[in-house]
Amino acid sequence: MPTPNEAEKQHTGPEEADRPPSMSSHATAPRGAPSRNPCCLCWCCCCSCSWNQERQRAWQASRESKLQPLSSCEACAPPSPEEVQSWAQSFDKLMHSPAGRSVFRAFLRTEYSEENMLFWLACEELKAEANRHVVDEKARLIYEDYVSILSPKEVSLDSRVREGINRKMQEPSAHTFDDAQLQIYTLMHRDSYPRFLSSPTYRALLLPEPPQSSSEA
Repeated sequence: MPTPNEAEKQHTGPEEADRPPSMSSHATAPRGAPSRNPCCLCWCCCCSCSWNQERQRAWQASRESKLQPLSSCEACAPPSPEEVQSWAQSFDKLMHSPAGRSVFRAFLRTEYSEENMLFWLACEELKAEANRHVVDEKARLIYEDYVSILSPKEVSLDSRVREGINRKMQEPSAHTFDDAQLQIYTLMHRDSYPRFLSSPTYRALLLPEPPQSSSEA
């Protein structure tokens, strides 16, 4: 017959195997500079440690204050006919136009590739951020939203770029995703942009607006 201690070990063994990695490393980290838990190095959503929860709350606050205004501002002003025509001159002109990005994003949504524009916009916002802590939070969420193979919004990146991102995520910076952003920009330019120019969405914007009929006396 097993002793009480042996029985306890036999009972808790399977449960221990199902538990997430221990978060004890946070208890020994110096204040003000908590070390990353090994479970966080995979840069996925599996970590439920208190440090990660604090990071999540900080990022959510940043997202509510910055990402939402960005999305609403993209479609704030209708483009002029001259601006719409300039979008056919180059992809750069389309992407430098807030109205152009909004229309192109709507087109990408019809092709189920809107995540490419969302990723590009997130990288632009990251590069404009100067706060080190916010950069770290945004970089982590960009990875989880667009780079992680577990995300439904994963963008198409080659293995070389992915390996580079994984290395840079050990110490994220505002330029962690520069190579990936360029690759997605090139993909949109070569793949989606030509179809956009020949789409009903764009052609409809090129049509002159009908003159408003004057009210009869």
